Amino acid sequence: MRDLEDLDGQGPLWQQIRRALIRPINDGTWPPGTKIPKELEIMERYGAARMTVHRALRTLAGEGMITRKRRAGTVVAERPPERPLLEIWDIGAEVERLGGVYSFGILSRETLDSADPRAIALGLDEGSPVLRLLVRHFSDGTALQIEERLINLAAVPVAAEVDFAAEAPGTWLVRNVPWTDAEHVISAEEATRDIARLLSIRVGTACLVVERRTWNDGEPITWARLVHPGDRRRLVGRFRSGND
Repeated sequence: MRDLEDLDGQGPLWQQIRRALIRPINDGTWPPGTKIPKELEIMERYGAARMTVHRALRTLAGEGMITRKRRAGTVVAERPPERPLLEIWDIGAEVERLGGVYSFGILSRETLDSADPRAIALGLDEGSPVLRLLVRHFSDGTALQIEERLINLAAVPVAAEVDFAAEAPGTWLVRNVPWTDAEHVISAEEATRDIARLLSIRVGTACLVVERRTWNDGEPITWARLVHPGDRRRLVGRFRSGND
């Protein structure tokens, strides 16, 4: 196991420690089952109080990134963090809630006719304008998601004037555009050459893919295809029996 990384100087100390610990987990330097340095080692390395280190470790455990075992000590977990299946989540808010540094970049932007093969997933009549965006999302500098998004400009014309430089398209839509219905389609796919390059993973790596559609009173609003490295994302759904 390599030495503990330097802190990045951004935000509260416990968040900096969390990010220093999560980087080698995300990049594979610490694979599942790897022992995490003891609290005392982390305290001495970063000049931190026990409560500060404990908070960073507790947060990582809550995210599902590490497992704390009485005899084995603290080790990298076997599974990635979970996300509720039946909700519209904001990936930027989620990263920041967990103490990470979120960033994103618009890779491409174009306006298409709805008949274009790249726009037909939105399901609009021919001749309708569609804004297509390709976005890459990061957590602590590690690529977490590739987002391909289509926006129905007939339903959301103002989107054509928004540059999305300061706010990601999904965040902007949730904050500004009402919706009444949503659908998630979940699949597992191997990373293509382009996806592998953008996510810094190997071609053929298993990826979790979420296709999300939203409508407002029957009118299509947006379609998004969200691709995540399979070891960095997990979705969970909880249901109740109708026999209560």
